[in-house]
Amino acid sequence: MSDDHYLEDQGEKSVVIVMTSGPSTAHRCATPFYLGALLSSMDAEVKIFCTMEAVRLMQTGVAENLSAMAGGKRIIDFIRDAKNAGVEIQVCRPALPGYEIEADNLIDEVDAVASAGDLADLILSVDRLLFF
Repeated sequence: MSDDHYLEDQGEKSVVIVMTSGPSTAHRCATPFYLGALLSSMDAEVKIFCTMEAVRLMQTGVAENLSAMAGGKRIIDFIRDAKNAGVEIQVCRPALPGYEIEADNLIDEVDAVASAGDLADLILSVDRLLFF
């Protein structure tokens, strides 16, 4: 393992987290937002792109009533922590109809409803890419 550490690297870093997990795998839904908040607090530019079932987390009322473990912190609180840390959240427009979600029924924390082309641009331009 290298002796180099991220905090010693003064260059700008960008990270995209592509999130596909949703309510059916609630135990996987907190970590991307937690990690996004952590990376953003380390001065990385972080974007979370929600596609596939993850768009359901962005639907009003879903993340407010979901936690990764019984009695745990609600997913909406992880989302809000990420937003407060500076994370940008995008939602995949082509995925919305498959879950019968209208763009006007998304939580306020969503920054943009984006296309697959937008995701492709992010993937090709980012320093680090993570999938959940």
